[in-house]
Amino acid sequence: MQNYAEHDGLGLAELVRKREVTPAELLDAAVERIERHNGSLNAVVYKAYDEARAVASGPLPDGPFKGVPFLIKDLGVRVKNWPRTSASRFARIDADADDSILTQRYRAAGVVLAGKTNTPEFGIPGVTTSALLGPCRNPWNTDHISGGSSGGAASAVAAGMVPLAHASDGLGSIRIPAACCGLVGMKTTRDRNPNGEHDTDRVIGFSVDHVVSRTVRDSAAMLDATGAPQPGSPYAHPHQERPYLEEITRSPGKLRIRWSTETPAGDPIDPDVQATIERTAETLKALGHDVYEEGLGIDYRALYRAQGIVSASNFAANISRWVAIKGREPGDEIEGLARRAYEAGKALTGAQALWGLQELRLRTREVLQRFEAFDVYLCPVMCTPPPRVDFLDTLMQDLKEFDRRQRITFGFTPPFNMTGQPSLSLPLGQSRDDLPIGMMFTAKYADEGTLFRLAGQLEKEMPWKDRKPVVWD
Repeated sequence: MQNYAEHDGLGLAELVRKREVTPAELLDAAVERIERHNGSLNAVVYKAYDEARAVASGPLPDGPFKGVPFLIKDLGVRVKNWPRTSASRFARIDADADDSILTQRYRAAGVVLAGKTNTPEFGIPGVTTSALLGPCRNPWNTDHISGGSSGGAASAVAAGMVPLAHASDGLGSIRIPAACCGLVGMKTTRDRNPNGEHDTDRVIGFSVDHVVSRTVRDSAAMLDATGAPQPGSPYAHPHQERPYLEEITRSPGKLRIRWSTETPAGDPIDPDVQATIERTAETLKALGHDVYEEGLGIDYRALYRAQGIVSASNFAANISRWVAIKGREPGDEIEGLARRAYEAGKALTGAQALWGLQELRLRTREVLQRFEAFDVYLCPVMCTPPPRVDFLDTLMQDLKEFDRRQRITFGFTPPFNMTGQPSLSLPLGQSRDDLPIGMMFTAKYADEGTLFRLAGQLEKEMPWKDRKPVVWD
């Protein structure tokens, strides 16, 4: 199938419905592209071709993505009989006993699971590299990062291996890779997609699962397929007014849009990023929206201090569960970032951990209150275009320097994981070196509908579908 990669997921499923192509033929096309491009990208780290061929040749659910090849991120979400490494030499599972509920919903949507994608150890940094799985590279320029922690998913989709792939976002891990690789990346509202029985992975509410895709409609349709209420969930399911696939065809109306390049530490913004956000703001004005420049003006230092305490406590608790499974403490199998987080979390008292949660609740209310005055907040996803792979090396000895480099690169995404709001990356610009630049749109809690309507409008006004990376054909 020569034009496989020119179609999005819904487009491929339509070909299957019309019997112009079979799921097995789509899988063969995906496998051919994975084998052709993965050597230069290291995006796919586990291949399940034989199982996928058996599934593609058999009866498939009549979902919106029937027959479409799909990849799962090697972190958190379980696939029956597949290994799960979390990119950690310590926390490796040879084979999971069952599918996660989200995996079950992906299967019900009709996709054919073909393998797993690269991720950094425990999904910690904004770059995808680890001692176990190695660095994942960007199809636009393989000397540059694909982002993290869903960098494998984004690299695979951008290179046309699959039209969309599972991703997750704890402090930016969907939006950052989407921005690096020129894709659509929706961080959903907290608890929109199911967490299932393995809810310890999502206990503090920062991390959510969804997909990265090349089109807005694929993102909308997959969220329609997976984002239903979850039986037995202790959390109220966020409200949804109508199908998101319908939302993208509706006018967003006149929105109040505030935009800013405000960063927590006042770090400078790359001129290409600045030019992209200014162009985006002017486009939004021309479309009739009420657009004005103003930052959130929150106490970022207090917000991040609380988040750091909560994240460290949570990470130490997670490692303690792995210690119970493995029957021993981790030695040098965990890398520097994980070791530092584990030791910091263990050093905190219960009172400190609960203080962090309390403070985080107060600080996130401050953010949410800001959104009473407008509908959408626009800012960049990153301070710079995607940097070189050697600039963000998680194995470097000086972790403070690594922190500094992350700070001056990834300045915008974390607050909206803490608040639980939906936040969307769209590929609206290119750098002078032809690297993608993503813009981030954040809406009120549970209001993915507004973001999908606006995204549908911008996909027409500032189209990106004809831009292709170097690693393509």
